[in-house]
Amino acid sequence: MRRFALLVIAILTVPFHVSAQHNNPTSLPQEFLGTWKLVSYVREEIPSGAKSDVMGPHPQGYINYSRDGRMIVMIVGSNRTKPAASFATPAEAAALLKSMLAYAGTFTVDTTAKTITHHVEISWDESRTGTDQVRRFNLQGSTLTLTTEPSTDPPPAKKPSANCSGKKRTDISVMSAS
Repeated sequence: MRRFALLVIAILTVPFHVSAQHNNPTSLPQEFLGTWKLVSYVREEIPSGAKSDVMGPHPQGYINYSRDGRMIVMIVGSNRTKPAASFATPAEAAALLKSMLAYAGTFTVDTTAKTITHHVEISWDESRTGTDQVRRFNLQGSTLTLTTEPSTDPPPAKKPSANCSGKKRTDISVMSAS
C-alpha cells in the first residue's frame, strides 16, 4: 500500500514539474533561488510612513523560488493557538486560517524594473488564485526585501474593518537566506 501511494504521488507531480520548466524563462537570477526565511512583515501607510505589523510582532514564514520557475510562500502570524484536541474545532480552524497566508505558482523576474511577479495558481483562501502578484525587490547580500505596490486598504470591494485604515499602504516583507 505504501509503495502504491508513493507511486501515485510521484506520477501526479511529474506533469506539474514539466509544465513549470516549459512555461518559464531558462535563465533565472541565481541569487533568488532557494528558501528565504521571513524576518519581518510590516505595513507602511503612505504618505505618513507609519508602520504596523501585519501579522503580529513575530510572524514566521518561508518563501521558496526553485530552479524550474516555481515558487511557494507560507506565512503565519504571531500568537497562534494550537487546537485543544487532535482536530481543530470550526472556531479554532477559522482562527488558524485567518492568521496565515499561503500561495504557490510560478514566478518571473524583471531585473531591469527590479520586480518579481508571482503568478498564483493556488492560494489558502482563493483570493489570490489566478492573479499576478508584483513585488518590487531589493537584494542585498543575504537579505531580500519584497514590497507591494501601493494600494488602498481595504480594497474597494471590501468593507472597512478595525484593521483597515482606508488609506494608501504598501506591505514590506524582509527575508533572509535560509
